[in-house]
Amino acid sequence: MKCRKQWAVGLLVGFTAVGGLFAGATKDQGATGSTGASTVKPVTIKVGDNWGPTHPMAAALDSVFKPQIEQASKGAITVDIYHSGTLGNEADLWNAVRNGTIEVAIVGTPMNQEYPTMMISDWPFLYRDLNHAKKVWTGPVAEEINTEFHQKFPTVYMLAWGPNSARTFTSNKKLTSVDDFKGQKFRMPSNPIHVGIAENLGASAQVIPLGELFSALETGVVDGQDNGMVTVISEAFYEVQKYLYETNHIIATLEIVVSAPFYDKLTADQKKIIGDAAKATAAKAWDDYIKSVDSDRKFLQDKGVTVTPTTAEDQQRIIQMIQPLTDKLFVEHAWAKPLTDRIKAVQ
Repeated sequence: MKCRKQWAVGLLVGFTAVGGLFAGATKDQGATGSTGASTVKPVTIKVGDNWGPTHPMAAALDSVFKPQIEQASKGAITVDIYHSGTLGNEADLWNAVRNGTIEVAIVGTPMNQEYPTMMISDWPFLYRDLNHAKKVWTGPVAEEINTEFHQKFPTVYMLAWGPNSARTFTSNKKLTSVDDFKGQKFRMPSNPIHVGIAENLGASAQVIPLGELFSALETGVVDGQDNGMVTVISEAFYEVQKYLYETNHIIATLEIVVSAPFYDKLTADQKKIIGDAAKATAAKAWDDYIKSVDSDRKFLQDKGVTVTPTTAEDQQRIIQMIQPLTDKLFVEHAWAKPLTDRIKAVQ
């Protein structure tokens, strides 16, 4: 009888121990999940840009970046997008990502004074056409600069390069030929290439943030500005400008950048989801932008803007007039000649 009691007690202790093991496993399922798969802590990505929602990059954030990430992560990653400078101007967005205040931003080249290689985004007359530009910035050249970029700015990763636009000039004063630049005042980005182009063409340049540009055009602080037709539309500049000269002097890019301290804490799967979505977003934006050029031109003409394509002769005159600028850039930057030659060779 005594043996039976001892056996029963031992059996009870054994079941209790095993039960404790199962209880421990159940308790830890917040980390492992009921199926043994890893359960990832929810993540929210705050994304800021400086563009209206109709700009191809902004639109691709809404149609590709956000849904692709949220679907691929099965809701574990939430993407909140803020367009039109809601989170600040371009310099603010760059500093916010760099400092970790926001996770992702779409910027141009506010960092080009610290990292002059980014001036390549604004190099004049660099590409054969828009498709050539897309091939460059969705290929190996972009990947190599991304690596160098992170070495220069360890708190930021560059994820992808999308289109800003093929830049054109607009004005309230007559602007239908190269000779019309003389004496006009143009808002130009805070970039020596843009400022140099305006000055070499006989105009004066004034640096004004994009968010303040509509008012500056409306009140006559400047006569005109340079941006792509897509931006002229998304920012409604056609309401305060009469002429557009389709110079296409720069095919500028916008970059998707992410805060490294945020990104480095993610799992490998999460990084891949976000990285893939960034590349898909840029590719979609390039395709949409290239398709939009003809319809953008017609839209502006329908709004009463005089749109004048640049003739081959005028383009050569512009290239010759800005030669002092490009010569100066090649002298000042050892990277410029090899990189521009490599870009021009991309097929």
